[in-house]
Amino acid sequence: MRVGFIGLGSQGGPMARRIVDAGFATTLWARRPASLTPFAGTPVRRAASPAELAAASDLVCVCVVDDADVEEVVAGDHGVLAGLRQGGVIAVHSTVHPDTCRRLADRARARGVTLIDAPVSGGGGAAAEGRLLVMVGGESGTVAFCRRVFETYGDPVVHMGPLGSGQVAKLLNNALFTAHLATAADALALGRTLDVDPSGLASVIAHGSGSSFALGRVAAAGGTLDRIASHAGPLLRKDVRLLADLAGSAGAPTGPLMAAAGDALALMDHYRAGTAGLPTRSGTNRVR
Repeated sequence: MRVGFIGLGSQGGPMARRIVDAGFATTLWARRPASLTPFAGTPVRRAASPAELAAASDLVCVCVVDDADVEEVVAGDHGVLAGLRQGGVIAVHSTVHPDTCRRLADRARARGVTLIDAPVSGGGGAAAEGRLLVMVGGESGTVAFCRRVFETYGDPVVHMGPLGSGQVAKLLNNALFTAHLATAADALALGRTLDVDPSGLASVIAHGSGSSFALGRVAAAGGTLDRIASHAGPLLRKDVRLLADLAGSAGAPTGPLMAAAGDALALMDHYRAGTAGLPTRSGTNRVR
């Protein structure tokens, strides 16, 4: 199988490297030439545009930042759909609105191309070690076709259901992580107020029933959301907004999940503004 990969950032770069190292004929495209530097000395082909990359590929993996980037790379004037042959497959690894994937899938279908959603979770380290979580939405035969490539960087690779279901799963995961950030940071802050050392408290909770991945991230950042706000805050806000929009369109109640996620986003806003402390207690902050 010939594979094209677009989006060579901190997570996409290691994903692409795993594909190359697994022996797949691989073509890369990047807006910034520097993104291709780590692939010097490898047998990868470099394309001048997404369309040229697609013309040399059977499967094109897209791992860019947001909906607008996915739209441009896939359906732009020199996008993937302008070059991919009939029978080709596009896998959207970006975290975007499910409707973006469905809309692009309709355009792809008109050209004899199949698009599936396959957002990932775990970060660059997990990608380099081949243990990303890959959540896939699409027809089972297409997912099976892609699985050999996905398994170069993903373990587990989970087929969630029809197109868009991978994105829904990823958005729920990220919203829950965001909510956990709020409760973990608030627990450590409350402990400090009650004269309990935050680092010691974090160590205790890590071995107890209250432990979570988010607690580990907050503890590693010094017990606050300050550092997390600067590098992950905007992406978490994007994902929580997407889920809020999705739930609102479906008329689905969100309850404590979105309330706590809103608390985390508000707290991160306060850190970026140079203040501290949870602005209000759970349930009062709305996602904006």
